[in-house]
Amino acid sequence: MKLIVSALAVLVVAYLFEGHGVYIAGFWSALWVALALAVLNLTFKPIFIILTIPFTLVTFGLFLLVINALIILMISGLAGGFAVTGFWTAFWFALVLTIVQEVFESISGLKRDREEI
Repeated sequence: MKLIVSALAVLVVAYLFEGHGVYIAGFWSALWVALALAVLNLTFKPIFIILTIPFTLVTFGLFLLVINALIILMISGLAGGFAVTGFWTAFWFALVLTIVQEVFESISGLKRDREEI
């Protein structure tokens, strides 16, 4: 269920950024992006966070947004049917995607289920 909610969030954000450097082919591409995002967040993101602890501390955690943008750029290179043109586009895409995912999870009840655990 969380993967489908993430795919819908990717579609919505890609639609918002349409014409501004983000391209997505359709729902199946969004599903692959959501899956790649989940896998990279589980594998590479903790490594990136550990390697960049000084930057993260100095920027009061804002450097995590840069890590999210780098992960979006990695997915853009891996997933067919999804493209992001540059770092700043990926940065804003990742920021808006995080907000939209939180809203969708709240609406769908996934956030409530996660808090009960």
